[in-house]
Amino acid sequence: MSTLVTRDGTALYYKDWGSGQPVLFSHGWPLDADMWDSQMEFLASRGYRAIAYDRRGFGRSSQPWDGYDYDTLADDIAQLIEHLDLQQVTLVGFSMGGGDVSRYIGRFGTERVAGLVLLGSVTPMLGQRADHPDGVEDSVFEDIKAGVRNDRAQFISDFATPFYGLNKGQHVSDGVKAHTLHMALLGSIHATLECVTAFSQTDFRPDLAKVDVPTLIIHGDADQVVPFDITGKQAAEQIREAQLKVYSGAPHGFAVTHAQQLNHDLLAFLSR
Repeated sequence: MSTLVTRDGTALYYKDWGSGQPVLFSHGWPLDADMWDSQMEFLASRGYRAIAYDRRGFGRSSQPWDGYDYDTLADDIAQLIEHLDLQQVTLVGFSMGGGDVSRYIGRFGTERVAGLVLLGSVTPMLGQRADHPDGVEDSVFEDIKAGVRNDRAQFISDFATPFYGLNKGQHVSDGVKAHTLHMALLGSIHATLECVTAFSQTDFRPDLAKVDVPTLIIHGDADQVVPFDITGKQAAEQIREAQLKVYSGAPHGFAVTHAQQLNHDLLAFLSR
């Protein structure tokens, strides 16, 4: 396996397919790099270098006790970019991963970055606070953590329904649901819990203010996990000249339910 050992001793697994202009993918909670297989194969077959990694604590990466704050997660990305000597890379983040790539820009700038893509992202802020009253209430995230602690396998299995919009007319195969559960259970329960705190409480507004590269934002208007009105819509307003695409009827997991539409939109953005 291809791994990078970070400065704090964490082993990060990554896959690196194809050659050409690099595209780096950051996955959502509680998945791993394999969620990107459709997008990576599509782009690598068309002359791009597609790279995806397992966030610390998830997939095939090691499971340290600490480091699940977004500053550390962005530092992990920076070390991977340096390790692979990526130049003019397009950063693609889904859900929690949108926070990873945004915080990377907030901490390290865009010297190595050609573009940013936020897909169903938790940016600019998901949770509720005094200056963000429309955010999701803390009780929702406490319920998620309780479900993970009590019966993680069943909770994640049930989570597929809102994630893929199965209660809103969408359909995915039993194989997709099994694969989703498999990816989720490879992660440590501690990392799974800690990341709920991170993606629900972190404010990415200062990071988005530093974005000065072409940006594509895609969000489903039927997202039951990361509501569009408080995330994708606001991110598009805060990032200068961002391009916003709203997928009608799409759930949070549109990388699966709308895979071909997403693949072609990514290709169009990269080849602009």
